[in-house]
Amino acid sequence: MPPFLAYTDKGPENSPGVPLVLVHGHPFDRTMWDPQLAEFSAGRRVIAPDLRGYGASPVTPGTVPLSRHADDIAELLDHLAVDSFVLAGLSMGGQIVMECYDRFGDRVRGLVLADTFPAAETPEGKRGRNAMADRLLAEGMRGYADEVLEKMVAPYADAGVKAHVHRMMTATPPQGAAASLRGRAERPDYRTLLTKVTVPALVLVGADDTYTPVADAEEMHAALPDSALHVVEGSAHLPNLERPEEFNRHLAAFLTRLDENA
Repeated sequence: MPPFLAYTDKGPENSPGVPLVLVHGHPFDRTMWDPQLAEFSAGRRVIAPDLRGYGASPVTPGTVPLSRHADDIAELLDHLAVDSFVLAGLSMGGQIVMECYDRFGDRVRGLVLADTFPAAETPEGKRGRNAMADRLLAEGMRGYADEVLEKMVAPYADAGVKAHVHRMMTATPPQGAAASLRGRAERPDYRTLLTKVTVPALVLVGADDTYTPVADAEEMHAALPDSALHVVEGSAHLPNLERPEEFNRHLAAFLTRLDENA
């Protein structure tokens, strides 16, 4: 039976390197990780799914909680017979990574948390996410994409990067985006979980990120027992696309450490 999620699976299955699983943010798809797929699949297996409701994966209308996304990822990795792996997520993807660690942390060899934060949603934030879900269902994605493009990436970002990000946002099904917004509004607080993480972690953040500012990354870094923090200059919420060489350099060093300790 084929897996529920659409996905990219690149790189040698028999590589001694720990497999890398990449979890995209909202409202994007797995092509968000194109620079990382290109860089790291030469030497290790790299898996990047489209989350439920995004990209080429089916849409589930209504509400899709982070726990459902985490279970989808576990089911995909079971299908691919990938028993242990490094989990990397950005923004909502980072929160899904935290949920995955809570659910099947015994399979996780390392965590990469990029431009994300662990706290539960505030009452105001819940109202805002549900209102945005209503708006996307009523209006579609384009107006929202136009408004937030230069918060997702810095105003000075490369034109090709801006075009890629805008294209991902406008291609996302409104029903899928709305369902995840409603689910994300009800997410748990992961701050205590971070203090109990027993594997190495890498925290990355764009210096000019206004959605999840550097202070959020510093708090995660302080909570995690074994973590490294790197601030990527010249980028906002998507440093993996805005400054891929620097992002990849930090990620490569982290993966090398995990491979050496395997």
